[in-house]
Amino acid sequence: MQLTDSQDIFAPRSDVWAALLSADVLKECVPGCTEMAGNPTDGFEATVVQKVGPVKATFKGAVSLTDRIEGQSLTLSGEGKGGAAGFAKGGAKVRLDDIEGGTRLSYDVEAHVGGKLAQLGSRIIDGFAKKMADDFFTRFKAAVEGPDAVADAAEPEAKKGWLGRVFGKSEPKSET
Repeated sequence: MQLTDSQDIFAPRSDVWAALLSADVLKECVPGCTEMAGNPTDGFEATVVQKVGPVKATFKGAVSLTDRIEGQSLTLSGEGKGGAAGFAKGGAKVRLDDIEGGTRLSYDVEAHVGGKLAQLGSRIIDGFAKKMADDFFTRFKAAVEGPDAVADAAEPEAKKGWLGRVFGKSEPKSET
């Protein structure tokens, strides 16, 4: 399965780049992720629980970040084994471009499965893989922009994105 799409994220490119390299942000964004540890240089170890059609499995695997061009692009590659359910592997080539008011994150995703999962048929697998990719990048956008991004558009000083949550920083509201 292959998918190409983009998300406009209303945050500086440096914040989006930092979020792509953060185990905490990745854990928050991968649907079904229960554990994520590691670093961008050595890679990440992850545990993900997913149900694909009638098959539910816990996948343990590794995620690596390659082809990194600082602040511009990278490739996220992962492979997980789900015991009797089979395996899943894939990757996303991610590019960042400046847009007015933020960053456009463009991605090309490719996914493959084997074992019992592959027996479910390409229609189910392709639909599931598309949903996973869409969910990840939607969650990623929300994590970088902050949970109240829509409400914060009217009150930007209250916005607290992932950097603020991780480091406990937020801009104080001014009282007039």
